[in-house]
Amino acid sequence: MDREESEALILDHHCYSETQCKYRKVQYQEIGLLGRMSSRGARPSSPPSSLERPASQDSQDSMEDYWSEVKNIEEDGERGHEDLLERGSMDEAELEEAWLQEAGLSTLVSGELGEGPAEALLSTLTRSQAAMVKKRVDNYTLTMRKRNKQPARHVQDVFSTPDTLLVDPIPPVSPKSSNGHMPSICIHRTSSRVRPAFPSFSPVERRVSECPPPQDTSDTLSFEVPYSEGVTAHRRGRQGDCQDCQRIRRDDPDLPTFQLPRPKLGLTHIQDLSCEDMKKIGYISLIELTTFYDCLGIELKRNRAARSKARESGIFGVPLTTLLENDQKKFPGSKVPLVFRKLLSKLEQTGLQTEGILRVPGSASRVKHLRQELEQKFNEERFDWEQVRHNDAAGLLKMFIRELPYPLLTLQHLPAFAAAQSVSSPRHQIQALHLLIMLLPEPNRDTLKALLEFLRKVVAYEEKNRMSLWNVSMIVAPNLFTYRGKNAKQEEMQAAGGAAHLVRLLITYQELLWTVPCFLISHVRKLNEASKKPPSSEKTKRKLLLMRKRNAEKTERSELTDLREGVIRVHAPLHAKISMAIQLDNETKAKDVMARFDYENGRGTRSTSQRPVQYLFEVGGNIGERCLDPETHLLDVYHVNPHCEWLLKPTTT
Repeated sequence: MDREESEALILDHHCYSETQCKYRKVQYQEIGLLGRMSSRGARPSSPPSSLERPASQDSQDSMEDYWSEVKNIEEDGERGHEDLLERGSMDEAELEEAWLQEAGLSTLVSGELGEGPAEALLSTLTRSQAAMVKKRVDNYTLTMRKRNKQPARHVQDVFSTPDTLLVDPIPPVSPKSSNGHMPSICIHRTSSRVRPAFPSFSPVERRVSECPPPQDTSDTLSFEVPYSEGVTAHRRGRQGDCQDCQRIRRDDPDLPTFQLPRPKLGLTHIQDLSCEDMKKIGYISLIELTTFYDCLGIELKRNRAARSKARESGIFGVPLTTLLENDQKKFPGSKVPLVFRKLLSKLEQTGLQTEGILRVPGSASRVKHLRQELEQKFNEERFDWEQVRHNDAAGLLKMFIRELPYPLLTLQHLPAFAAAQSVSSPRHQIQALHLLIMLLPEPNRDTLKALLEFLRKVVAYEEKNRMSLWNVSMIVAPNLFTYRGKNAKQEEMQAAGGAAHLVRLLITYQELLWTVPCFLISHVRKLNEASKKPPSSEKTKRKLLLMRKRNAEKTERSELTDLREGVIRVHAPLHAKISMAIQLDNETKAKDVMARFDYENGRGTRSTSQRPVQYLFEVGGNIGERCLDPETHLLDVYHVNPHCEWLLKPTTT
């Protein structure tokens, strides 16, 4: 063991000397934070409960692990996205235009009239969400007027029409419907020609909710109703009446335990949906997150990324998308950069039970040498992983995250993650993080998930590695949340406890955060149905008539059993028996269909056991593609999406 490693291990074992602790105390006192960090109101900076405490309680209470990691980062002198944040203030019009573009509503300011995806999306919004979009478009309009530039479309052209003879005014807010959603408003537009109002979405008959009715229990996190609709007490300025906020006023510092709902339509994880549907989930999530923050009295800010040419080859400082493109040439289907996977694997094999893993730094000179070797040899598969010690791998892992040219949590959404620190309720913090995870690009989201899964394993070995959940969170936080500018040091000290708390939430609730809320899936179904409008051109009409004729002929050739109520035909192209008609009842689940196909085709033979596990999918109708949870009740899916196809196949992950 190198001398500097020995000294680091001794320092870790004895925590920090009295002089160092006094030095950190002076740092807090200089900006008047010591009293606030230990006060009752600054919950994120307070230490966790005794159940989470490691042997070295002094390190946890003083957040020494956090500041030790900050010191190591400063000595390392390497951080990515150094110059990506433009110092100049972002023009409000550009800010709103960027928001509308990310929300899939760019046509509202581009002047491209038509009944496209934006109009379909608007027609499915709740009143609160539509009001937020109107506010954004209105702000864009006013800013453009100040520039003496008339916008392509006025906000009144999108959300209302002055001609009361053509369109009825928007009625007053009515009570919520039985499924918990606010009634959708009709979006109207005026032009020189009279155009009919775009119809609001109305559910099909016998539609059931994606989730069961929310239960009035403190440990259940409802997925049925949009989160913005559940904070009416905040919207009315009566935070004291909110049951969620009252939870943190108790003297229990433990994180609450939330149970995932068990809807009859099954739980849906992010990887269960098609890329097209996840793109729509992103649109809706941004609108919902902005509305949710507005209800909580939080302004959602964005960073403006300067144009910067990133490296296109190598390992460190290369965008995730570029790394994945290179990896997928050798390993199709890769979702996490291979070098990141290798580092995690090395740590899992040799470091999970090592005291101070992640906290005790490796030899700086050796880590630098290994980094150079990785750059030169990794892509050529000549790098020797046997020479990498666990502390070296931990240092390389954190260095990889810091040196990404674009932050893992994305530059544009870092302020939204940071804003979650100011939310008073743990439940509302989790809801904000839930929507933010839905917003992340796929490479960032998959890489973050791989990191969090590893960190959960580290915490599981706390008795041996002396790394509690709070210790791990303090060390990872400064690598995920970076601060720049003349006030960076003060901002970091003010946000240190909150950043560590957010990492703690991400590690603890990762299974929940990667589950798509039912209200988002329901919204996607509405959006898909609203997008299927009658064609306008004669050519498109002819194509549609021909398609309907072919479908009618195909239906006539189908078996009579397929025409009965509650009967589905499941296709399994990889099985010997590739098709089977199944009569559904209230108890039929996806796992029953999977078991029936296995029985009919293999009857428990060896070839069946060697075949990859196949899952049931609903394809088409009002969804792109969704892999069904084995506990899904199929009759409920049949009622929600009666025109889908049923396919049995392996997953792509």
